[in-house]
Amino acid sequence: MQTKRQRQVAELIKRNFSEVLQREGPYIYDNALVTVTNVVVSPDLALAKIYLSVFNTDNKQAVLLKIEDQHHRLKQLFAARMRKQVRKTPQLDVYLDDTLDEMYRLNALFDRLENENQMGSREEE
Repeated sequence: MQTKRQRQVAELIKRNFSEVLQREGPYIYDNALVTVTNVVVSPDLALAKIYLSVFNTDNKQAVLLKIEDQHHRLKQLFAARMRKQVRKTPQLDVYLDDTLDEMYRLNALFDRLENENQMGSREEE
């Protein structure tokens, strides 16, 4: 369970890192749409796990690798934005959040099963 301070810092990181990606993103990963979906901060506020959702491209791992290649530059820009809000800029770890992709895959699977009449009978009210 996160403390109130962890949630506050996570929200600050989410907002500021989103701004950095919005400004610098087109130079890094071309036309892909990258959004910050979640941020989890360690209890000592020294580590932040940033979960990114990638759209408008088929190769999501390539976009994540490009972001990792530019990690130093992104962290510098992020630290400049966070300088007056936290004492120490946390270490940033970036992860791919594929929750929406999984949701679309499951919806397609359920639609296919329903079209093939394999969902069982529905009780009508």
